[in-house]
Amino acid sequence: MPGWPHGQTREEVRGLIVVGTSGWQYRDWRERFYPAGVPQRRWLEHFAERFATVEVNNAFYRLPERDTFAAWRARTPDDFCVAVKMSRYLTHVRRLREPAEPVARFLDRAAGLGDRLGPVLVQLPPTLRADPEALATVLRHFPAEVRVAVEPRHPSWWTDDTRRVLERHRAALAWADRGSRPVTPLWRTTDFGYLRLHEGRARPWPRYGRAALAGWVGRLAAAFGDGEPAYVYFNNDPGGAAIVDAVAFAGSARRAGLPVSRTPTARPAEGAGRTGVAPAQGMS
Repeated sequence: MPGWPHGQTREEVRGLIVVGTSGWQYRDWRERFYPAGVPQRRWLEHFAERFATVEVNNAFYRLPERDTFAAWRARTPDDFCVAVKMSRYLTHVRRLREPAEPVARFLDRAAGLGDRLGPVLVQLPPTLRADPEALATVLRHFPAEVRVAVEPRHPSWWTDDTRRVLERHRAALAWADRGSRPVTPLWRTTDFGYLRLHEGRARPWPRYGRAALAGWVGRLAAAFGDGEPAYVYFNNDPGGAAIVDAVAFAGSARRAGLPVSRTPTARPAEGAGRTGVAPAQGMS
């Protein structure tokens, strides 16, 4: 499994937290995270040296060709993990109907990642009311070896029927935060966790405060134990907030005694802008 610290296997770690961001190509990260001398075509390599995972959101808007996924695999280290957001064609256009073809096409292309493929995120439209049977049909089309996280956004989904569907198909309910508070139930539905942090309440906007980050560390530690990874992605990208908060979150988790995938240190990187961050000297 990608991202284990110090080469440990899944069975040798307790509740590994795998920390990354939702995407890596943001112009305002230049000279905050990416040194001025690093061309944009090399940003993925720079990112993957400092983080062990990323969540790819552009697949939601336009599904890349298999060659693109294969190129990402070739450009990242062996322990790197790519979570991929499911195409909106299934979730927002078809609204979960007739899933066989879109799921098969998605998996065929994402297979270019090989062993770099992490969880698949199925984010539902905020206007899509609960249809647990339709969701169950979608989940049946994913092979057992592919981890799937589902992020419903209409409150009608928060029922026992939804929870049973997720548990039956070993899919994770994607926990979500907006405004430094949970906007989803904190259900544990399988043996891995998936958390998305969209927007904090600290300053400067949209940063997260220390107490909010520590709270999420505690929730993950309470829900997931031996050999059960939790994938954590910061989606508050403006101004490099996601990078800063991911580093702070990882530090909080380490202080709590949890193993965490590699993250940058807080000190400026040589040749980077004032808020740049350098790679950590190891993983703990």
